[in-house]
Amino acid sequence: MKSTLPPLAERMRPESLDELVGQEHLAGKGSILRTAIEQGKVPSMILWGPPGTGKTTIANIIAHTLQTPFFTLSAISSGVKDVREAIEKARMLQKGILFIDEIHRFNKGQQDALLAAVERGTITLIGATTENPSFEVNSALLSRSQVYVLKALEDKDLIKLLKQAMERDEVLAKKKIDLRETEALINISGGDARKLLNLFELVIDTLSTADNDAVITITDEQVMSIAQQRIALYDKSGEQHYDIISAFIKSIRGSDPNGAVYWLARMLEGGEDIKFIARRLVILASEDIGNANPTALVMANTTFDAVNKIGNPEARIILSQCAVYLAASAKSNASYMAIDAAIAAVRQHGDLPVPLHIRNAPTTLMKNMGYGKNYQYSHSYENNFAAQEYLPSDIAGTKFYEPGRNAREEELRRYLKGLWKDKYGY
Repeated sequence: MKSTLPPLAERMRPESLDELVGQEHLAGKGSILRTAIEQGKVPSMILWGPPGTGKTTIANIIAHTLQTPFFTLSAISSGVKDVREAIEKARMLQKGILFIDEIHRFNKGQQDALLAAVERGTITLIGATTENPSFEVNSALLSRSQVYVLKALEDKDLIKLLKQAMERDEVLAKKKIDLRETEALINISGGDARKLLNLFELVIDTLSTADNDAVITITDEQVMSIAQQRIALYDKSGEQHYDIISAFIKSIRGSDPNGAVYWLARMLEGGEDIKFIARRLVILASEDIGNANPTALVMANTTFDAVNKIGNPEARIILSQCAVYLAASAKSNASYMAIDAAIAAVRQHGDLPVPLHIRNAPTTLMKNMGYGKNYQYSHSYENNFAAQEYLPSDIAGTKFYEPGRNAREEELRRYLKGLWKDKYGY
């Protein structure tokens, strides 16, 4: 009998906003989305947030509350034909909600197929994505949709879900469960409510005996042991997703091409989105290599463009070339450290005034007030340089950028020292 039941996460899926755990900014009393649902005026929308935070659940709640025909597609397995069939069904019924999971995986043609139906009001589109919709959703479709951002669930939310499952689920409520520790459950689930509940069910099933009166005691040690034995090698929407991308990035940062291509292969074999991998390489090229090898950013950006054009399976070759190049490159995080130090200074000192000599002076009044006075135009001086202060007086002389210890930035260090002498200590 138990084998015919859906997974615990499915059994515990809320049917109303009052049952939803977390997302108070969207589902709480008086929130904009809740108000729209209560008034029956739900716009087409994109739900953007981490895995397991309630995107599919919210879509189901909207359809259940409004009693509207509900069509669901997965962007992984659906094509333009499936989209058009769903739109036609909604047209015949004169209304309908079309929910598309992982909408960021739809290409331009598939997204364009939705546009006219959304514009005409044939369907109310609800798209779910874990990726920034500004990059992944066509601008025309995005402009006709409201974007709602879901927040990662907090520990207290996840613990509440576990307690609700023990109290309300038809299977677990019959068992004697001593939830002694929750840290491992929370850590392994990575804030994903669906993964949390299904892992919880796995642990309970593993520890259960024929004696229905026996107490099932759950500890962190037991959870870790069961998880290591039973959880799949790669889950692109769960903890393994973050662990393996972390291993990939750290291998490149650590100048190990072998580690880089191994973890790249793990992601590719696990079905990871190639655009996600390419985007991480662009970030790494600036954060971890920077001016030690400026070509790295050009290479990574070209890789991102090429991967989008080529697609699988050939994209693996392009990603491998880039990963190996970045791993074998000189490294520097100097620019990354510089901007973080500058942001920290802005937050510490607030809105410091711009020095008068480098202010813009488009009017006579501003000139009379001293705007632009004594500014030295660099190109009028030898070596196109004039020593003057560019920072507010309260932080004058502060050094944010420290050139890295590599050939390219040592050259920058010598150049800056030749200009500024010992002012910044280069």
